[in-house]
Amino acid sequence: MVVRMKKMIFIGKSGSGKTTLIEALRGEELVYKKTQYIDYSDAFLDTPGEYAEGRELGGALAVYSYEADVVALVLSSVDEFSIFPPACAAVANRPVVGIVTKCDRNDGNPAAAEMRLELCGCEKIFFTSSKEKKGIDDILDYLK
Repeated sequence: MVVRMKKMIFIGKSGSGKTTLIEALRGEELVYKKTQYIDYSDAFLDTPGEYAEGRELGGALAVYSYEADVVALVLSSVDEFSIFPPACAAVANRPVVGIVTKCDRNDGNPAAAEMRLELCGCEKIFFTSSKEKKGIDDILDYLK
């Protein structure tokens, strides 16, 4: 019997660590590259941060989110603010989870990022470090 992994769309601002996290989830070598378009391959939909940062392209995220089973709002532990408004998860018709990236950074504040994602209404929050491979298995288990 083949078990299909749920598809997850990653939404967050530029530099939040979405692409690096997806590389870690795939078991690939971590190589920084800027996402220029919505990368829809395997179980992960990688989106450019500019789509979440501006009103003009936000609609594309809504359309592509229908291709996913789970929406992931991504915040870096070093971000001083969130681009996501409070209670934004309430408008989704699928599970919305939060992912805090860069939890290995000394200048990060994972607790502040967690609070911001809780305000969004995320039903579950994952803490990750792509560099140290922390939290990767938790996300993969969730998608099974």
